[in-house]
Amino acid sequence: MQEYFKKFTYPELLFRNAELNPHLRAQWWFEKKEEKFLTYSELAEKVKKISSGLIYLGFEKGDRAAIFAPTCPGWLWADAGIICAGGISVCLYPALSSGELLSQLNDSGAKIVFVYDELMCEKIKAIWGEAKYLEKVVLLSGVDFFEDENLVALKTLMIHGDDFNHSNPFAFEERKKSVSYDDIMTIVYTSGTTGKPKGVVHTNKGFCCAVQRDISMIPQMKEGEVLLAVLPLAHTFERQCGHGVAMACKMTIAYTTPMSFAEDILFFKPSAFMAVPRLFKRIYKEIKDRSTSSFIKALIFNAGKNTASRVLEKNTDDKGFIDISEGRRLEKKAGFFLKWKYRFFDKILYSRIRKIFGGNLRFCFSASAILPAEICCFFVSSGVRVLEGYGSTETYNTVTLNPINRICPGSIGIPCTGIEWKIAEDGEYLVKGDNLFLKYWNKKAETSASFTKDGFFKTGDIVELMDNGYLRIIDRKKGLIVLDTGKIVPSAKIESLFSLSNFIEMAIPFGNDQKILTALVIPDFDAVIKYFEKKKIDYEKNNILYDKGVCVEVDRSFINNEAFLELIEKEIIDANLKLESWEKIKKYYISSRRLTEQSGELTPTFKVKKNVVLKNFQTEIESLYL
Repeated sequence: MQEYFKKFTYPELLFRNAELNPHLRAQWWFEKKEEKFLTYSELAEKVKKISSGLIYLGFEKGDRAAIFAPTCPGWLWADAGIICAGGISVCLYPALSSGELLSQLNDSGAKIVFVYDELMCEKIKAIWGEAKYLEKVVLLSGVDFFEDENLVALKTLMIHGDDFNHSNPFAFEERKKSVSYDDIMTIVYTSGTTGKPKGVVHTNKGFCCAVQRDISMIPQMKEGEVLLAVLPLAHTFERQCGHGVAMACKMTIAYTTPMSFAEDILFFKPSAFMAVPRLFKRIYKEIKDRSTSSFIKALIFNAGKNTASRVLEKNTDDKGFIDISEGRRLEKKAGFFLKWKYRFFDKILYSRIRKIFGGNLRFCFSASAILPAEICCFFVSSGVRVLEGYGSTETYNTVTLNPINRICPGSIGIPCTGIEWKIAEDGEYLVKGDNLFLKYWNKKAETSASFTKDGFFKTGDIVELMDNGYLRIIDRKKGLIVLDTGKIVPSAKIESLFSLSNFIEMAIPFGNDQKILTALVIPDFDAVIKYFEKKKIDYEKNNILYDKGVCVEVDRSFINNEAFLELIEKEIIDANLKLESWEKIKKYYISSRRLTEQSGELTPTFKVKKNVVLKNFQTEIESLYL
């Protein structure tokens, strides 16, 4: 454990593993259905060639190079290659529009951009003339050679790097060793949920302290264990909590996508993975739908869920804490009959749920939004350990976490090791620590405004200190809706009521400076269609648009179906019963399409950009107040 808590730069971490554990598997993935992997020694050699190739191209210390790619092994190769060359890696979300892409390339001053494939390369070509500093594009996958002088295939870059190393045998080591603890390592752009994205600047020191913070808060990981990467590496959550911790613990990093997650997790059988609440909700819903497809199955599922819930109650102390430490059997605290029922359902239900996660999962993490306590309890009571935490791009992720021996579902846990914190008078959560970002790139005024006079970062989130000493998120500070009566409504409270809805994917509330609260309703079209088919209800089947097997848009005649309107109305009424009079949704507009990343309405971690949604649905929302 001691070596985990030494100072290290990002290059030192990677090459330490290559030196001390050269034969350990570092990366594991499928490429065109063919299984592939790299050892830590092979990974370091690949990074050396990429880094040297960049130096050959004239890349200087402090230069910026961007990565425009989804989560894949090549993302890490590019990232490490840039940083080992003394550069600063710039993270670009793969779903950025051309305008956003151009803005972030120009803002960062990136000279080189690593691009995933030819399709994404076309986006770069479209803005090439307006990209002020861009000199070269490196293609991570696809063809090996180009005639275009501005394009370099990864294989070509590595050949240049290999040749450069032979003629300049000490250049790479000198450049790698020049990277200091306090040097800037990366620029990560915020998702822009409440405004224009800002470039968050992190140093090697911040990365090191963040990794050490996480390792001190979780059960000890073992070398060779597998971490499954599914979230965007352009976000700090997967990159630092996932890849950073995995490399520090000498784990194998396996790669998947949201579309292939269910299949890949069964193959890779990970010990851990990072996720957002949306993924857990989707899995929960699929389990529930599959387990209630017939009367008998529904009886078994509901009885099993009830039994697990009762066992979890027996394990919950008077402060609301539950110990889910590894090796601990929850049913031991139950009486004889309840214990027998739990073990019975474990064989026919809970064990199957654990197998969905590969059967080897030690624990997983949920962050980025509020995970409904009911979903957390469902998985935990089935033996799937879900640890919920809280952090942001600026804090290099985790500043609070539920410890595995004392989780409190519905909370974000306790402050992590090395984190100072306090709650401002208005409820905003303020934090301080060595893991914090250095500044916003090119934004001196915004940087200064983000800190208090005594150096605490203003997270922008309103929190509540619970009676047991744990923290609970109320809402984003900018997410609070102030009605013209002066009453305040937390958006998150409304949104959370629909997290387990049968037919509503999300309900987005509006009402600032208005007398009443309204909402934009995004239906779960697939669930509605499935219900109609089961009940043999006629509906408009024309003009239904699918994307990757998911219904994303329907005709307005589908929306105006009387049976459909009744389903949605019932969901709204049920939610309103749990709200104060001023919080109730008085009017709502039902969208005929889902929100998408491509339209700019969702971030890559599926947070809603409310300002974009308001702009895109302005006419419909305004009509609710006429």
